[in-house]
Amino acid sequence: MSATTVPLSSLAPREVARQCGVSADTLRHYERKGLLPRPARTGSGYRRYPPETVARVLLVQRALVVGFTLDELARVLRERDGGRPPCRGVRDLVAARLADLEERLRQLAALRRELRHLLGEWDRTLAATPPGQPAHLLQSLAGRTAIAAAPRPGIAGRRRRRVASVSIVR
Repeated sequence: MSATTVPLSSLAPREVARQCGVSADTLRHYERKGLLPRPARTGSGYRRYPPETVARVLLVQRALVVGFTLDELARVLRERDGGRPPCRGVRDLVAARLADLEERLRQLAALRRELRHLLGEWDRTLAATPPGQPAHLLQSLAGRTAIAAAPRPGIAGRRRRRVASVSIVR
């Protein structure tokens, strides 16, 4: 589509971003990563997206929540857009995400049990510690395997990457 044949129904990046709850920077990033087709340009060079871009961006956002990386998703969408159904690969990726989640939940349940036990110990230690004296509670964290094995908050046991205005965990 040339810059002079932009359809009247096309949307400015700001409109797409507002409808999807993302930033215009995110749209440009998705375009660079191959998640969105290159939009038409006006005679002045401004991007104009077809209305179906909103559904595509929302699909990307849902896939990120499930745990897809942008690169995985770009590959899947390229296959789909090329007429090759990626369904089995998508299913395998989600199965791997579920296995990761199950492991994380197991680790978090162990951490919860350990913290309940730890608080009981700390309550007994504090009851026996005179006011104004250190109880050295934090030192007792050493050697507790459930704490050492637990995923750190905000990291979920994976690398954290920052992508435009969307924070994803990989």
